Amino acid sequence: MDLISDSHVPKYAQIADIFRQRIARGVWAKGLRLPANEELAAEFGVSRVTIRQAVDLLARDGVIEAQQGRGTFVTGTLKQDRWLKVETTLADLAEVYRDTSPEIINISESRTDAPLFPEDGIPAAKYVFMRRVHSRNKRPYCVISIYLDEKVFRKSPRRFRNETVIPILNDMRDPAVATARQTLTIGTADLEVAKLLRVPLNSPVAEVRRVFTAADRTVIYLGEVTYRGDFVRIDMDLRP
Repeated sequence: MDLISDSHVPKYAQIADIFRQRIARGVWAKGLRLPANEELAAEFGVSRVTIRQAVDLLARDGVIEAQQGRGTFVTGTLKQDRWLKVETTLADLAEVYRDTSPEIINISESRTDAPLFPEDGIPAAKYVFMRRVHSRNKRPYCVISIYLDEKVFRKSPRRFRNETVIPILNDMRDPAVATARQTLTIGTADLEVAKLLRVPLNSPVAEVRRVFTAADRTVIYLGEVTYRGDFVRIDMDLRP
């Protein structure tokens, strides 16, 4: 399994996080004897010392226990922290971002065209591009690329730079959001995303593409969001 070799997160901590995910998902159930350190070291391409450090982290949390002469066993359970609900209405989505009040790290800003599809709507003359990371309690949970109609951006540049964009757009009346669509796909974290979200390379992620248009079909917002897979849940009413 690939780890991020040049990440600021030590390999043993990355491995411990993978172990936590296995326990949370029930892959390693309570009472299970863990594979031998040699086997785990071979799986991750690290030394047995690194595996022992990962095991020690979980042992201090009371999740696993090394028993003399018997091996290492799962002694506790973990709940997945899937607190981030991917909403299916614009109003609910705006409230999610208002309630979570994410910590925003702006990575870059520029003026450019947006990567739109013909069915998205009519492109604006120019877009302001912002790439940022959203965090909660200092833990990054999504990377987002925002393409915002420059005319809309100029209405409140300070707010758009420092706040989450969707609640601002939802409250805006000139122009008002006439249509809002989103598409969700499941993928894996590439090297850049893995570093920004502090997850192992190829970890599962949820990729969401959101398109908002004004009444004249001009695309005023395109958002391409990559969420940590272990934070996201989807709850939808199914049509009978």
